[in-house]
Amino acid sequence: MGVHLLIHQPVYSMLNRWIEPALLDALYEEGVGCIAFSPLAQGQLTDRYADGVPAGSQATQHYSLDEETVQRNIKKVVPLRDIARRRGQSLAQMALAWVLRDPRMTSAVNGVSSVKQLDENLAALDRLDFSQGELAEIDRLTS
Repeated sequence: MGVHLLIHQPVYSMLNRWIEPALLDALYEEGVGCIAFSPLAQGQLTDRYADGVPAGSQATQHYSLDEETVQRNIKKVVPLRDIARRRGQSLAQMALAWVLRDPRMTSAVNGVSSVKQLDENLAALDRLDFSQGELAEIDRLTS
């Protein structure tokens, strides 16, 4: 119909990096923006699951996230939380900054349930820089 594709919205986070091998390059080459969907991995890259899987959480509802996935990813999330603390950020802030670190990323879609969450997430913009050491450590934990 002659409509140019303007934006693609794939799932992308530190825990779900499937777009890195080829999709980001292809989108960039075609002049198509990329907006990360679920950059906090359905709450796994927040403090929501820091003490296990709470009753009533998304992981207990078995739609697109389950308790087994959360338990498997906790081995990655705990050391990621330590990196975030060293950076002076919450895990959520670091996860959002990490998604936005790549100039091929146009934006990130993230749902919040309160103004407090929105303010915390927006604070990710205060610290978007990463050292090569931090990026290497994150890669080692999540690739």
